Amino acid sequence: MLKFYGYKRCSTSKKAQKWLDDHQVVYQYQDLVEKTPKQQDLLKWLTDFQDRGLRYFFNTSGQVYRQMHLKDQINKMTLEEAAKLLSQNGKLIKRPLVTDGKKLTCGFKEDIYEKTWL
Repeated sequence: MLKFYGYKRCSTSKKAQKWLDDHQVVYQYQDLVEKTPKQQDLLKWLTDFQDRGLRYFFNTSGQVYRQMHLKDQINKMTLEEAAKLLSQNGKLIKRPLVTDGKKLTCGFKEDIYEKTWL
């Protein structure tokens, strides 16, 4: 089952949900601000998809990211440090994060969703 980690006030999450709904893709929704993914899940994803880089998982345009001055710190972070930080504040996670346990996407791009989730 597809797991969709989104934020109800995020327009990108809403667009991605609409796309999945329009294509009859079944998913389970979890608000990542109300219930942040577990640190061990984040570490697994960061490890399994580390070829994408840490920045792929961070909401680099978000206020919390900017307030914490993570732009320069992210290049020096270990996977463990990044997983801990992301698990402590869901607003740091690029939305939506969607996974089926084998594949994972962060953010929403229609062409990527077509290749990955159809």
